[in-house]
Amino acid sequence: MTTTDERRRVLRNERRTGAVSAVDPDDVLTFHRSLTGYAPTALVASPELAVRLGVAEVWVKDESNRFGMPSFKILGASYATFRELCSRAGVDPARVDGLVGLRSIVEPLGLTLVAATDGNHGRAVARMAAYLGLAAHILVPEDMVPARITALANEGAQVTVVTGNYDEAVAQSARLQDERTVVVSDTSWEGYERVPGWVIDGYATIGAEVHAQLEVCGALPPTVVAAQIGVGAFAASVVRAFVPGGARVIGVEPTKADCVLQSVRAGRPIQIEGALDSIMAGLNCGSPSPVAWTDVLAGIDSFVAVDDSDAENAMRALARAGVVSGESGAAGLAGLLAFAEELELASDDRILVISTEGATDPAAYDRIVRGS
Repeated sequence: MTTTDERRRVLRNERRTGAVSAVDPDDVLTFHRSLTGYAPTALVASPELAVRLGVAEVWVKDESNRFGMPSFKILGASYATFRELCSRAGVDPARVDGLVGLRSIVEPLGLTLVAATDGNHGRAVARMAAYLGLAAHILVPEDMVPARITALANEGAQVTVVTGNYDEAVAQSARLQDERTVVVSDTSWEGYERVPGWVIDGYATIGAEVHAQLEVCGALPPTVVAAQIGVGAFAASVVRAFVPGGARVIGVEPTKADCVLQSVRAGRPIQIEGALDSIMAGLNCGSPSPVAWTDVLAGIDSFVAVDDSDAENAMRALARAGVVSGESGAAGLAGLLAFAEELELASDDRILVISTEGATDPAAYDRIVRGS
């Protein structure tokens, strides 16, 4: 481990094997293509970032507008909700005509979709409930900024503010599961693995799009990919998409919520304590998801913890590249910018950064990026 100060760290993964889960994204991509408004998100080349990092190429996958939502999360939430509700209804997903067909099956059942969230996942679940004519109940930690609570309410969700952090919201959401309440979580716990597994599968569309877009551009696949880590679901999808092709994946977390880095150091998944209150709200998670842990441990080359100022620097850098990126969305680039030397980025590296959200807190974005 390299330590630059008490808060910013890099941990090489000595347990990396590269033996990650094999994934065929075709079914997932077909499902997403069936949804109204589907379009691949932009893949943006940034020569300025390449110069700054001292590498050959930097590509930014811009997830600030996915199905009209400011985050990639709808990919996992939509696919997992579809699969779980098909299972609940006892129907073959292959025989269901997308969300229109599913709505006719599940709307009469009077179900409620439940999720815990730091913002983006819950909003995506609420949007799915609206599509399907179902109710949504979203639980949020007490430090959720008002703009994100308002966005949830605008999706038609009942919002409950939980006393405590994200992990407490997850615990409370788990207790709500019953015959008419369907928990759609992107993290897992004992006895609850199927839905979070489908969430990870749903994110496979991002990797499939990147590979196709690079091919169209005549560009080679990335040699380094930065992946934000919250509970690990997104990072697991990234290693599945790019490690088999030989890429190094760098996992990035907030210093105030570095549960995966600390778990790797401990040799097992652990829960960290504390407020979990970095500005990278979507990554403020206290424990890894068990269904993501195996692929994260096998596939990530190095784990990086960044502080809030690193994220702010990365937001401004992405803005100069023409990408509007929120605090969590910029975290992957923040890890590369803060630790390019320690990560031994090479002059011939081709880097992929995935900006996972837009400006989900507009006031904070204006203050950080525009200085207003």
